[in-house]
Amino acid sequence: MVWQKYNGETIRSSINDAVEEIIKREIHIGNKLKVYIGTDSQVKRGIIEFATVIVFLREHKGGFMFIHRDKKTHRQSIKERMLTEVQKSIDVAYQLCPLLDQYHVDLEVHVDINTNPNFESNVALKEAMGYILGMGFQFKAKPESFASTNCANKIVQ
Repeated sequence: MVWQKYNGETIRSSINDAVEEIIKREIHIGNKLKVYIGTDSQVKRGIIEFATVIVFLREHKGGFMFIHRDKKTHRQSIKERMLTEVQKSIDVAYQLCPLLDQYHVDLEVHVDINTNPNFESNVALKEAMGYILGMGFQFKAKPESFASTNCANKIVQ
């Protein structure tokens, strides 16, 4: 899995090593971090583009993010696509969880699913929420899910 910084620079180490380096650096300079993971997707000419982000927020001092992009060419229903987004976020959260626990860094998983039943994405809300909470992660959906609805969305637009 290839990750990059927002400026496009490729992260050459494993994502675990890169995240641990960030945590150590931020702790050393006295910052308290919180991590948010989210995925968004966009269908363009029959190709689904996904962006998964790891957002690091420093308490009262801004933040930054790591980005992973990938594509799928096979068609998916809106529900299937929303749950694929959730799966991608869960995979990253599950991989980073031991590291974040070790350094006592809080984690939230954000989904680009609307809580309003008038929106298409709402068809996947119950399954997504059950899956994320069942895995033991904190869960946020629209309008509170900025990692997916703003940060990841910006990448796939």
